[in-house]
Amino acid sequence: HDPFKTIEYARHIFKKVGRKNIMVKVPGTKEAPLAIRTLIHEDINVNVTLLFSERQYEPVAFAYLEGLTDRVRDGLDISRVASVASVFVSRIDTKIDHLFEVFASREAHLEKRKKITFLKGKIAVANCKFIYQKFKDIFSGIDFLDLKSKGGHVQRVLWASTSTKNPVYSDCLYVDNLIGPLTVNTIPHQTVLAFADHGRLSLSLESDLEGASVYLAQLEEVGINLETLFEEAQMEGVAAFQNSFDAIMNSLKAKVA
Repeated sequence: HDPFKTIEYARHIFKKVGRKNIMVKVPGTKEAPLAIRTLIHEDINVNVTLLFSERQYEPVAFAYLEGLTDRVRDGLDISRVASVASVFVSRIDTKIDHLFEVFASREAHLEKRKKITFLKGKIAVANCKFIYQKFKDIFSGIDFLDLKSKGGHVQRVLWASTSTKNPVYSDCLYVDNLIGPLTVNTIPHQTVLAFADHGRLSLSLESDLEGASVYLAQLEEVGINLETLFEEAQMEGVAAFQNSFDAIMNSLKAKVA
């Protein structure tokens, strides 16, 4: 939540590791764009992490473009600068499926209850499909095409948290349905094995966009505010990362002592 401390610490990590291909994680909070732009300008590769929505994604993508533009303005090479925008997938279904269960349990009308439960396991993928459309819009625009002619690379969308948490769903749910050009999927090992065994290889990210739109629209009918849920998911993610970092640092300090 402090872009200046983020920049300072990223510089420290980059210098300490001493490898040009390091990619520093920067949570994609509302304070992040300044840090992303500055670090890209300084030739420090960035993995923008903990993104959940199109609204969170768009400003960090433009911050990357602005960082490249700053380098071009200063006569610096942009051909070796890299970044990814990491969108967390399964956490959305985990959160929203719980809400569906609550809403369905309160619904007396059978058909309405079926309509709510039908949406389980469909929202995360639908959400990713529209983030990918925003990615395509941004990186086919005139601003990026000019940077591309100077050696600039797209900031790939990265699908994170892609193991299936609900055993009722396919163990390849977040792989089968998120395949498209210029994306990355950080697939856990067990999911790799599952996909190698029975996954479906097809360009699925742009299939049935109309259906994905219907699923998202139906959330409003149910009474779920998706943007509020995305903000909560990001805050919870930041807190979880912070707790993990504190725990490992405390463990190391204890061992040193």
